[in-house]
Amino acid sequence: MAPCDFFLFPRLKLPLRGKHFETIEAIKENSQKELKAIPKSAYKKCFEDWKTRWHMCIACDGDYFEGNKINIDE
Repeated sequence: MAPCDFFLFPRLKLPLRGKHFETIEAIKENSQKELKAIPKSAYKKCFEDWKTRWHMCIACDGDYFEGNKINIDE
């Protein structure tokens, strides 16, 4: 359920895939550049979706679920 796993890491990995960096500093600079390129609205949607998943998890009593077919209003 962690946003880093389903939102942040894929957004960082795709643009950096296949690139080789000479220094740790170059890795940091390029990673920060990619992070800053993600619109604020995408972060906001990520956390709104995360909140929805919390409610789905609660509605399922912590059991496994897939998709958005769970009615969290019940």
